[in-house]
Amino acid sequence: MDIDFSEINFLKDPTWQDLHADYEQFLLSMTGPTVIDVSGTDPDKYRVFTTLLHGNEPSGLIAMHRYLTEVLPQDKPTTNLRFIICSVEAATAKPLFSRRFVNGGMDINRCFGKDCSFECRDGQRGYCQRASLVEQAIREVNPEMVIDLHNSSSSGPTFSVSSMVTTEVLSLASLFCQTLILSDLNIGSIMEQNFNCPFITIECGGCQDEQAHEIAFSGISQVAKCESIGYIEQEKQVEVIYRPLRLQLKHQTKLSYAQHDEGYSGVTLKDNIECFNFGSAHQDEMLGWIDGNGLDNLQLIDKSGKDVLDEYFYARDNQLVCRHNLRLFKATTNKSTAINDCLFYVVKLASTDI
Repeated sequence: MDIDFSEINFLKDPTWQDLHADYEQFLLSMTGPTVIDVSGTDPDKYRVFTTLLHGNEPSGLIAMHRYLTEVLPQDKPTTNLRFIICSVEAATAKPLFSRRFVNGGMDINRCFGKDCSFECRDGQRGYCQRASLVEQAIREVNPEMVIDLHNSSSSGPTFSVSSMVTTEVLSLASLFCQTLILSDLNIGSIMEQNFNCPFITIECGGCQDEQAHEIAFSGISQVAKCESIGYIEQEKQVEVIYRPLRLQLKHQTKLSYAQHDEGYSGVTLKDNIECFNFGSAHQDEMLGWIDGNGLDNLQLIDKSGKDVLDEYFYARDNQLVCRHNLRLFKATTNKSTAINDCLFYVVKLASTDI
């Protein structure tokens, strides 16, 4: 697929004809990344939402389209809103919402904050260029907040992620969920960039879960109508979880899923690994199996670049076992996502937290 990385489309105060009959037709009407501006009661302020950075995470688009067609005609937002729809080409590849990025492409949410001229290989430059355009579309309106809407590949509870914890961040998070992860990972995501305002990422839940779409819609609606993000009455108590790490396969390591040890090469995770998204993994609990290469199949890199895998897991015979009480996020049986991104995010828990 030939992609024009140099353009981004703009649409202001869309009419019902612009929005089409449903979100799928609306998506298919786009020719590339699209910015939608909505006029608010206060014309001097903007609140920004980004969505579809990954083409297989539809909740943000579905919720945005529902807000524009159901709520906006009856209730003007408090401030201007800017919706930025990013990976349209990936989302429209058939079947719709099936690809994180187009075949042969790369994850745009690993391309922010990079100088395309020096840091990127030829095949990456287009994605870094688009990331730069998205970043520019945020900065040019000097927003008072940014919310990046995502889905997990598999079912799980909604949670938020931020690089800082402030009253405003906690209040915004409370409109969507009850868990905030403080992250200091440096992976080239949009969340790591400094927009001089509160920024939170919302993992709305599984990409096929109706409840995830509902959470995104409710959150957008509440953010749009609140008078001041500095004085939001916190909807619910938000638990803060500090600094998760990403468990990843080493290059060219094979991945399988099974109920029992089938003797596969590489790493085999339990086929119910997604269940850990809803709870915790206990010390000495087995998560899967590893071949003769043992823990050398895996890596868990901290902020300083050190592999701290042995501090979280150990091998018991050929089993992958938790060294401590752990909490897992975004565990998935989507093999493509697990191989190209990570198996899951993980944090240590105190014994009193499990």
